[in-house]
Amino acid sequence: MTFDIAFTSVLKKATKTLDFVLKEMGLTNIPVKKTWRLNERHYGALQGLNKSETAKRYGEEQVFLWRRSYEVRPPALKETDARYPGKDPLYKNLKKEEIPLTESLKDTEMRLLPYWKTEIVPAIKSDKKVLIVAHGNSLRALVRYLDNISPQKYRN
Repeated sequence: MTFDIAFTSVLKKATKTLDFVLKEMGLTNIPVKKTWRLNERHYGALQGLNKSETAKRYGEEQVFLWRRSYEVRPPALKETDARYPGKDPLYKNLKKEEIPLTESLKDTEMRLLPYWKTEIVPAIKSDKKVLIVAHGNSLRALVRYLDNISPQKYRN
């Protein structure tokens, strides 16, 4: 198996995974495109919190709803919060309104679809073998779109 081009997020977990995969496959010379649009879903005020402690604080049912529903967003971060992505140099070229304070799975899907349509699909249509290394929720959102999975099925 080989690839002609790779796409990944700007987050460390995905970029390190991609680096490892490309090295193991002997493909370190292929073009790699990094974009914030493939980043993991932003969990807002829950970002970086322990899942079990969050469940104790908000209740397991609420946390499940935030994590597994299609349109429900967790509580938003404030721009003054140290975890606000707008403070990270990785996002210096983004417009303020593009920087998430929280995201639902639907928001994640809406964020990644423009990139899918303008960058990844054209690569596929030009017969390039494409590798996408991203995150659980950004990939879930892409699969939901590609397979036309009903949003209601995401609670199961």
